[in-house]
Amino acid sequence: MKSFSIALALAAPVHAGLRFGCSSLTIQRLDPVVEPGNAPSSHVHHIVGGNAFNASMEGDVGARATCTTCEMSEDFSNYWTAVMYFKHPTNGSYHRVPVINNAALAPNTKGGITVYYTPYDFTTDNLKNQPITAFPPGFRMTVGSPSTNTLDQAKGHIGLRYNCLTTTINRGPEMVDFPDRPCPGGIFAVHHFPACWDGKNLDSPDHQSHMFNTIKYDGFTNAPACPASHPVRMPQVTYETVWDTTKFNSMWPSGTPNPFVWSFEGTSGYGTHADYMFGWKGDSLQRAMNKSECFYDGCGSITKQVMTEANKCTVPDMVGEETDGWLDHLPGMAM
Repeated sequence: MKSFSIALALAAPVHAGLRFGCSSLTIQRLDPVVEPGNAPSSHVHHIVGGNAFNASMEGDVGARATCTTCEMSEDFSNYWTAVMYFKHPTNGSYHRVPVINNAALAPNTKGGITVYYTPYDFTTDNLKNQPITAFPPGFRMTVGSPSTNTLDQAKGHIGLRYNCLTTTINRGPEMVDFPDRPCPGGIFAVHHFPACWDGKNLDSPDHQSHMFNTIKYDGFTNAPACPASHPVRMPQVTYETVWDTTKFNSMWPSGTPNPFVWSFEGTSGYGTHADYMFGWKGDSLQRAMNKSECFYDGCGSITKQVMTEANKCTVPDMVGEETDGWLDHLPGMAM
């Protein structure tokens, strides 16, 4: 299935959900969901969102943060994924792949992640039949796993896919693994999270069992009805990241295997994963989800900020290690 086309989105009468950009906040080895308190964590992450981000994050994140790199100024959530690296085919050294802007974002967005909250699909919200409950303070979840190492396992992670970009508009088909050829516009990574909550737990031991995924197909489609075990319908959260692999294309010898790896190494793209830490202020996300037939910005229900202001939001380097430039090993990984 082909991924959703931004060109189509801008031309068609889309009316449901939120879509906005968050500039990059920091790139370092921290993961307060999977490895709380560990500084550093096992591998490097690319993080966007609020400045409450830290090695340990409990309680109401939105109440503690004072700024955010997201266009929606009431969203102090944090969103993060592993970081992509180029592994030199000859000498085995590594170089971090930069993140560039997605299509159709607010001016001055710097790299980062494009975030979606969809109640149903892109053409309707169906609120009369399927009301949406916003995440509560303290909520967090993950999707995917760095331990995924077979094609069948990766196919089972519906909504975790790649595109080999010609441009950010022309994405081509979605694929389960990294592209097997150089991509003229970079590699596009998408992470769709489940939308059914058990209604009780803000987290679970594996950071996933408190949620349930009823999605059967890739792309932006409505998730089927939630089961009795996870009856509460939440927004469908999605991340899109554009990795600028183009500067490494000339170093990829023709006919050789894909040279890109995630920051936990792995042998393929199967282990792609993402973390979500809810942090919207007060009832701001619920207000947006209650707004019928509205897309992109909640039709005035949410306060926005210019990205030049969002880009002023920072967090300190809490690990103090080099993650960019040519490295002889991935940060945190054995040589």
